[in-house]
Amino acid sequence: MTPFSTLIRTASQQQHTEAETSAFMSDLLGGRLGVEAYVRYTEQLWFVYRALEGEADRLANDPVAGPFLRPELARTAALERDLTHLHGGDGWRGTLAPLPATAAYADRIARVARDWPGGYVAHHYTRYLGDLSGGQIIRDRAERTWGFARKGDGVRFYVFDGIPNPAAFKREYRESLDALPVDDLERQRVVEECRRAFALNTAVFRELGELFPLSA
Repeated sequence: MTPFSTLIRTASQQQHTEAETSAFMSDLLGGRLGVEAYVRYTEQLWFVYRALEGEADRLANDPVAGPFLRPELARTAALERDLTHLHGGDGWRGTLAPLPATAAYADRIARVARDWPGGYVAHHYTRYLGDLSGGQIIRDRAERTWGFARKGDGVRFYVFDGIPNPAAFKREYRESLDALPVDDLERQRVVEECRRAFALNTAVFRELGELFPLSA
């Protein structure tokens, strides 16, 4: 029988690839955008992670979602530290507004966090394992392109101090996915929500790309 961690990865591969290869992310990683684009992207992540982590305490004892809620994954505080650095102070807290796609993404996360633990796991998986993997490429690019100190303020979001061995952590995470205490029908629903999560993320990239088009 195919492990669920393998199934969820392969079933969402197309959506994952679309997100990774979006014009905005390609231009950002290619060093073709200014630091303003990076700042705006980081702002959108703050709205997403506030939704993702806002219900964590309530879900801690849930048999489905609980095993995934590891404190060493928490990103909101790191994002706030980055934004304070990027904006030169705390004034950003009263001025930020999400892009429409970001608002829809955060709303979906908040909704499943309240009503559907399996759906919450789908969003948790797509975000955190991506942060531990491809997110490190973004950190490296930001450090090289805009002069942030290595693993310092501005890129703290991508620094997991509590996870000294990311490969081992991801292996344990996938084992938790394989042990998800749900039936086959619910697992398929989780897969579909995973696809939806990638699509919502891609929509954010699309709107960011419209804000930061490359000059002809």
